[in-house]
Amino acid sequence: MSIKAVIFDLDGTITEPFFDFDAIRQQMGLAPDAGPVLEAMEKMSARQRTEAERILRRQEDRAVTESRLNEGVNETFAWLRSSGINIGILTRNKKSNALAIEKKHNLKFDTVVDREDGPVKPDGFGVLEICRRFGVEPGRTLVVGDYLFDLLSAKAAGAVPVLLANHSRADEFAEHADFVIERIDQIPQIIARLATGES
Repeated sequence: MSIKAVIFDLDGTITEPFFDFDAIRQQMGLAPDAGPVLEAMEKMSARQRTEAERILRRQEDRAVTESRLNEGVNETFAWLRSSGINIGILTRNKKSNALAIEKKHNLKFDTVVDREDGPVKPDGFGVLEICRRFGVEPGRTLVVGDYLFDLLSAKAAGAVPVLLANHSRADEFAEHADFVIERIDQIPQIIARLATGES
């Protein structure tokens, strides 16, 4: 099977892990077990949500300013470009932050789907939308991320889920991945294996 597109998560995948969501929940006045921040914000009053959005925006701006690329990103992007494989970004962050990362680190994303484009991960919407923009089948698309929602969104869309195991919780998510990698620059190996019919 030949892969035609690779969809990357942004935070923790393209860039080194930065966000401390336990601390963000605490700043927002949420319980430690309140769940994902965006979903928790949907249940807030208008006043609470305005303050929570301010807190999240400050954290996201800091994440851009202090961002560092994960090892192997530049080499992998160059390989994908030379192979004619599309590069998409699917993030629960904002598109403006994705574009700021792109500019800061001299990357080139072919398209970005963010939290304002439609239902967020783990919904399959974003994967399907990027595949539609590229004109490729989900089954010929890798979705690479460091978190459970990345893998679930891939599965929901019929794409190939790849876990970047670069943090202590990765083992919790591995059962949902078709492939587990420790570095981004292992992606060409996966694509080569799939092209020769290996799994």
